[in-house]
Amino acid sequence: MEPILQGKNLVKRYGKVTALDHCDFELYPGEILAVIGDNGAGKSSLIKAVSGATIPDSGEVYLEGKRVNFSSPLDAREHGIATVYQQLALSPALSIADNMFMGRELRKPGFRGKWLRQLDKPAMEKFARDKLSELGLMTIQNINQAVETLSGGQRQGIAVARAAAFGSKVIILDEPTAALGVKESRKVLELIQDVRARGVPIVLISHNMPHVFEVADRIHIHRLGKRLTVIKPGDYTMSDAVAFMTGAKEPEMAA
Repeated sequence: MEPILQGKNLVKRYGKVTALDHCDFELYPGEILAVIGDNGAGKSSLIKAVSGATIPDSGEVYLEGKRVNFSSPLDAREHGIATVYQQLALSPALSIADNMFMGRELRKPGFRGKWLRQLDKPAMEKFARDKLSELGLMTIQNINQAVETLSGGQRQGIAVARAAAFGSKVIILDEPTAALGVKESRKVLELIQDVRARGVPIVLISHNMPHVFEVADRIHIHRLGKRLTVIKPGDYTMSDAVAFMTGAKEPEMAA
């Protein structure tokens, strides 16, 4: 099976610091791939390189087998790669529907939309409500309530729903449960599995080993700027993964 998103021999340097050292990466269709590594291992640099946030010094990125050169995260988004950062990039004062359509607003048909540039609020609200219902997030009663009135888990749900709603080929989640309690983390993990069940592959960056081992199909272990190995959760323990990540133990065979 061909990877849907692939990085080959990626190199990124910041002055004398090498963030990516001839790094490889593969995400396959319909899977949840966890990316783990110690602080400073280069996980963020890898994700930024394949999502358009940074341009690698050398190496190649492929999407659905075709080479791509993203100039920005917006460029990557237009190609179908949506990234949900830890900060969520939501506007607290705006409504749920407005946040779902931020930068993608629908205009009214005809003269009012084309020349007066009026927004089609009912259409955006209906779309947002339908998408949230699809993902089981309609515990939210009012689609027009401000995002600042939502809990942390609900906000994370809105950000993931927005990424999943617009035909994304790949969703990248950066520490989606880091600031959440146990109950809200559980809901976000269920949401991740729901999105995968709809056929959208997910890259999950996380330090939470129980979460990684619960939902990931494969685990990419990043160390010293490159991929050390890829393991399957059923073949190793959490202690093994941490040992590989920190250098306390070497894998039998690097991927």
